[in-house]
Amino acid sequence: MPKMFKKKKRPPKRQFFRKKKCIFCVDKVEEIDYKDIAKLSKFISERGKMTPRRISGTCARHQRRVSSAIKRARLIALLPFIRT
Repeated sequence: MPKMFKKKKRPPKRQFFRKKKCIFCVDKVEEIDYKDIAKLSKFISERGKMTPRRISGTCARHQRRVSSAIKRARLIALLPFIRT
């Protein structure tokens, strides 16, 4: 019978990520304006979806405000629903 070799298990690689800071908290922004398309477009993916909080790095309070501002901008046709 041939000998069976056991594969050595490697320890899992740890990836260290620096926690993103909320850009609105850093700049001390009080209000997120739905007419500011340049700032809002940073929070929309190339497919037109809103980026989640864990990717964009915003805090929960500002993420809620960003999402409502994006929705308002879409309704009055400042931002597209779907990018083509």
